[in-house]
Formats: sequence, C-alpha cells, structure tokens
Amino acid sequence: MSDEPTVGDIGEFAVIARATRGRTQPATTLVGPGDDAAVVRAADGRVVATTDMLVEGRHFRLDWSAPEQVGRKAIAQNGADIAAMGARSTSFLVSLGCPADTPVSVTDGLTDGLWLEAVDLGAGIVGGDLVASDPLVISVSALGDLEGRSPVLLSGARDGDIVAVKGGLGASAAGFALFVEANRNFPNLLAAHCVPSPPYADGPRAAEHGATAMTDVSDGLLDDLGHIAAASGVLIDVRSEALPVDPEIAAAARVLGTDPIEWILTGGEDHALAATFPATTGAPTGWYRIGTVSAGDGVTVDGQRWHGAKGWQSFGQ
Repeated sequence: MSDEPTVGDIGEFAVIARATRGRTQPATTLVGPGDDAAVVRAADGRVVATTDMLVEGRHFRLDWSAPEQVGRKAIAQNGADIAAMGARSTSFLVSLGCPADTPVSVTDGLTDGLWLEAVDLGAGIVGGDLVASDPLVISVSALGDLEGRSPVLLSGARDGDIVAVKGGLGASAAGFALFVEANRNFPNLLAAHCVPSPPYADGPRAAEHGATAMTDVSDGLLDDLGHIAAASGVLIDVRSEALPVDPEIAAAARVLGTDPIEWILTGGEDHALAATFPATTGAPTGWYRIGTVSAGDGVTVDGQRWHGAKGWQSFGQ
C-alpha cells in the first residue's frame, strides 16, 4: 500500500488550501475563495454563464489522462462555451467530488491543470466546493464578459449565410479511437483527446466581425450545426471537400481502417468554433469556409442527409 497521503487523511479544508494557496486572481475578481461567496466585477452589466461536468469513467480515464490534463479539459470545455457566445471568460467556479482514498497528488494535479487553463484565459478560479463521492466528478461553472457586444446566439443564422470553422476537427475523436485500440503511435492525437485547444479569442473576434450564429464543437460538427439549424429554422449544408484533413489524422485513420471524414464530421471534444456569417462580409481571416445556409431544415453533407451517428449523446452511447 502506498504511503502517499489521501484526501481523507488531510481533510476537505486542507485540500482546498492546497488548491488556492499562492494563486493569482485577475482584476475582475473582487472577492475570491475563502468567503461564503465570491464577488466578480461585471463591467458590461450582463454576465454570460455556463456549466459542465466531467465524470470519471464516462468523460475521462486516469489511465489515459494525467490529472493535470483532466483539470485543463474541465476549464477548456467551459471556456469554449463562453467564447461561442462572443464573450471572454472572467471567472470559474469548480466543484470536486472524490472518494476519501483519492491520493492528494491527484487533487493537486487536477487543481494545477484547472489553474493553468484559467490563467491562459486571463481568468480566475473564484470558488467552488469539495465533497465525498464514489466516482471522481468535476463540475465547473464559467462566467464571461460580453464587453459591450451582443451575444451570438444559435438562433441567428439566416438564408444566404456561409458556415465557417476556426480550430481543428477530428483530432480528439482520433485520439479516443487510438486509446481504445491501445495504439500509442500518434502522441499528438492522444494529447488532443486529453486536452483540447479551443480558439478562445476567436469567439469575440467573430462577434465583432458580424457572426450571426455560433457554437463550439463539443458533441460533433454535424450535431452542433444541427442545433444552429434547429434554433434558426434553416438548412445547413456542409461540403466535405472543404473540410481540411490533418495528415496525422489521415495516417491514423489508415492504420485503424476508418474514414477520417467521419471523425471530422461526428467526433466531438475538439471545441473548435463553428459559426455562420453574412455572405457579404464572409468569415474573419483564419477561419475556413465549410458550407452554406439556405431555406429548409436540418443539416446535410454534400446535399445529402447523413445516415448514422452525428455526434455524442450523453444517454445514447
């Protein structure tokens, strides 16, 4: 048996102290961890808020991901949601549930990852909770600042718009497939599954450029574009030849006998941004155009309905 201290050995408040000691808060944090609640500056007068949860064995595995990677992923998936509204992340609230015999090195790694990603965003972790639970569970709530911009909603796409994406697609799904097959020959794809790299700053930039609708690709490109199509009452057509296929993704697909386009269209957790823009202005520099918006409903690929899974379903897979 390991002599390493556990959460049960040192107690709740010692774990929280380890998570917050020596951390630096941004200027938007007026009262940080340690009081009954945090106080966060909201200069815009509006606050963008979102929340998400990771459950061990369902959303991550510690034999695949280091605790620090899990922490970074927990912040990233929430920060991407804030960016998809056209806002900038300012603050995060983190709640952790774990068994009493969880090694302190695991909670230390988680909090290191949480803080690393939050600091990269220019945000702070301003509070949270710690409870005993059977599985390891991380729940993150994020707050964001619109900085005077209007929020970019799912319901804004219009007939005649174009569809564009910023960020990579398919790498996380490829990494997941490689982990399942115990293939460790593509380290960049494995890393992409463990820690996404959302283009956070491009959400506000897209809003300033006139994006009419936007989402982050968390469940799969077709699934997430489907939310825009349904909310906006339009048809979105994706052109497969416009989808860039990373050479490493293509190589992994050949090894595993898979079509890389399926990973790109239906693989989630890359947290790229997908948005619609007026055809007259086009997409900002660095975005790549992948399709069009027209009258109708749903999402098609090359003019045809997609048969098969479109992305992740929490209660269907």
